[in-house]
Amino acid sequence: MIYRFRVILDAKEDVFRDIEIQEDATFEDFHNAIIQAFGFDGMEMASFYVSDDEWNQGEEISQFDMSEGHDSILLMNETKLDSIFSEAQLKMIYVYDFMNMWTLLVELAEIADPLTGQIYPNLLFSHGVLPDSAPDKQFEADQDEDPYGFDEHDDDLDVNDYDSLNFDENWN
Repeated sequence: MIYRFRVILDAKEDVFRDIEIQEDATFEDFHNAIIQAFGFDGMEMASFYVSDDEWNQGEEISQFDMSEGHDSILLMNETKLDSIFSEAQLKMIYVYDFMNMWTLLVELAEIADPLTGQIYPNLLFSHGVLPDSAPDKQFEADQDEDPYGFDEHDDDLDVNDYDSLNFDENWN
């Protein structure tokens, strides 16, 4: 079977690529198809992240094992697409170049029969031009109470009054 994906740059302007690839291809194969389709140079690290329907980031599928043997992790070159994607799991997040944070939303659009004579992976459709730099991201912090009890709007805070700052005197 063939997986048909829409890979969308997370930006204001519409920039996306439709890519088809074999279901038994590895995530490394898919990574290579994405960087070629978008014109990245392929010299930066990348990761895939399992995602839910609201695009919340889940388990990582890493390009390299940087866990130092502490935890077992999924690696792109060892993980096949059909071991993650299914009719129940349609979305992933792909991040390329962790310094610039090119963030792409990956969605499985269709599972189809392969076409005779077609070479895969295959770029089906390309829309939009990749900007010169990665779109800015607005990372929203959890708005819950600060775990250390700090309130930036507390006008009664006196940093010179050490007794009221809730320090443990024997902290070290």
